Amino acid sequence: MLKLFVSLAVLISFATVAEAEDIGFRTVGIGGEGPRPLNVALWYPTKDTGPEGVVAETPAFEGEPVIREARPSAGAHPLVVLSHGYGGTWRNLSWLAVDFVKRGYAVAAPDHPGTTHFNRDPRQAAMLWERPHDLSRVIDALKKDQALAGAIDPQRIAAIGHSLGGWSVTALAGARFDPDLLAKACVSYAQSRSCTVDDLGLTAPRLRQDMRDPRIRAFVSLDLGMALGFIRKSLAEVTVPALLIGAGVDIGDMPAEKETGWLAENLPAESTQTHMIPDAMHFSFLQLCKPGAEAMIEAEDPGDGIVCRDGGDRGRRAIHTEVAGLVTEFLDRVLSPH
Repeated sequence: MLKLFVSLAVLISFATVAEAEDIGFRTVGIGGEGPRPLNVALWYPTKDTGPEGVVAETPAFEGEPVIREARPSAGAHPLVVLSHGYGGTWRNLSWLAVDFVKRGYAVAAPDHPGTTHFNRDPRQAAMLWERPHDLSRVIDALKKDQALAGAIDPQRIAAIGHSLGGWSVTALAGARFDPDLLAKACVSYAQSRSCTVDDLGLTAPRLRQDMRDPRIRAFVSLDLGMALGFIRKSLAEVTVPALLIGAGVDIGDMPAEKETGWLAENLPAESTQTHMIPDAMHFSFLQLCKPGAEAMIEAEDPGDGIVCRDGGDRGRRAIHTEVAGLVTEFLDRVLSPH
């Protein structure tokens, strides 16, 4: 597997940015007149100094301090696009977004219509092939309008996704999906969420199309789902570096060895790095939960309190620190200017 290596020069350059700039934030609409409008959260470096506010906070989850509607800093920034999981929102990976901005990146996260908490339109959900395209549309918009998040370096664009978002960024990197392969796998894992979600249009012929965006130079999968539907040959032909992070604690879904492990076995070994976190659960990649959040969620939606549970003793904050370190080191290296 590809080993982590970060040059001292890269570390120093990003540390300098972190000391000099704050975190700007705004939300924008993309394609408002079209059939699939996107609500997109943007984080980016800014030299503006305040006042700060908190975004991504909910009654259950902690938020992050930012400067709303700040002016983006000058210069071209590397870009990370984030893809949330089924039923999630742009807020889910906000903790990771702020880490990247501190290192000089611009970050963009759309709510995927049909599979976001705020839009469960079944017609949109059944257009699963549009999820990778959502990310491409976000890249288009940011490159077209530098006022949104600053100038974007077209040679330094990466995608990160959790759960169904991990599936989305893997497809964006060039993996091809065959619904028949997933259906075959589901014979043995019939109770897996990947096999029981019935609103994703998994028999649609358009899911077999090439969803690759050649502007993506690296991708990160965080405990993805539906990996067994990816065609082995197409995984072997993915040309961009990959970081695969899996959760080691099984929550009764398809085992991580059959999801993250499947990608690790079939992506090119020389450009793929895999890391399993033994005490992470599938939802450990969401924001930090507030005290009492698990009980509150469980009372409102029995069974959903699991989103605040983690394995082991060290807690979600420590898991986030480990994940952020792995991901930022990986992208700092593979996207470093040459």
